Amino acid sequence: MLPVIRRKSLFPSLVDEFFGKDLVPGWFDSETGITEPSVNIAEGKSEFRIEVAAPGLEKDDFRINLQNNVLSISSEKEISKEEKEEKFMRREFSYSQFRRSFSLPDTADAGNIKANHKNGVLYITIPKKEEAKEKPAREITIS
Repeated sequence: MLPVIRRKSLFPSLVDEFFGKDLVPGWFDSETGITEPSVNIAEGKSEFRIEVAAPGLEKDDFRINLQNNVLSISSEKEISKEEKEEKFMRREFSYSQFRRSFSLPDTADAGNIKANHKNGVLYITIPKKEEAKEKPAREITIS
């Protein structure tokens, strides 16, 4: 059983339901700073794997928490840019955040979760409990 995705949205999805997200491309993402990275979830024989594509974020930008069998991945990043010329000064501020939550199945070994970050992708490995791992087929002799 794969983890269940729970999304925490800061705005109701009423606009999305009526018009779709392509009505105003980028309006909910870049201008408000509310972004939601793409996530891949896979189940292997001995573990679950979650991959979070978040280009521009470093490993220190992420927070991963586990509470009541719910794995939460979040990030908050503030970027400020300042340009000074002879007669003017220009400042630009950017703030982005996201939070994704996943309900882990009972077969997950929550005590041994591992995460690493490489090339803008956060990789999380959640091992399965021993009793949940696939056992190799064996032949049973007839007596």
